[in-house]
Amino acid sequence: MASASSNPLAVLFDVDGTLVDSNYLHVHAWARAFREESIDVESWRIHRSIGMDGSTLVATLSGDASHAVQQRLKDHHGSFFRNTAELIVRLPGARELLHHLAEHGVRVVLASSAPDDELSIARKVLDSDDAIAAATSSKDVDTAKPDPGIVRVALERAGVSAEQAVFVGDAVWDGQAATRIGVPFIGLRCGGVADSELEKAGAQAVFDDPRDLLQRLETSVIGARIGEDARSEK
Repeated sequence: MASASSNPLAVLFDVDGTLVDSNYLHVHAWARAFREESIDVESWRIHRSIGMDGSTLVATLSGDASHAVQQRLKDHHGSFFRNTAELIVRLPGARELLHHLAEHGVRVVLASSAPDDELSIARKVLDSDDAIAAATSSKDVDTAKPDPGIVRVALERAGVSAEQAVFVGDAVWDGQAATRIGVPFIGLRCGGVADSELEKAGAQAVFDDPRDLLQRLETSVIGARIGEDARSEK
């Protein structure tokens, strides 16, 4: 049952690769986009950049491509990705985790830097709007992860400080963005990133996917905070 704690907890979630299984669709869409512009970029390099700010990803991987080419790359990616929308599915336990947290008084925030149209697709797949207190998108910041701007906006919308929040994500960029402003980071393997890299990016713990996190929630900083709040209310 939800509580009205004077010291609320917010859990900020990355979306792509954390709650919905979309990372490899993004890789494919970017690979097609680069081929469209006759730029050779290996898929593994793209995968290692997923979760990074889109403009930064394009600038990093396209070399000295002109601004016009970089903009076309982003447009191509958006079009190719939207064409695969029917392939996006929830990651195991994603819906259950969001609802479990909301039922325990946790403020659930989607701290995404995806464009509004892509975020809308993901939210439809998640089918959990009744558990989500707030969300961010690419329009909220000029530069996304690993810049911590999107995390700051998510904190503001949750109405909490960094000390009252935990960030859950699948990419090193999530960890770097969160830890730069003092938000504890939990890593998930379902985005395809190794434990060692997530831990280097600041992950306090690493779980397979949302279901694994839910099943072992008591062992995490999230579970510890929920337990503290429950004890303080007795």
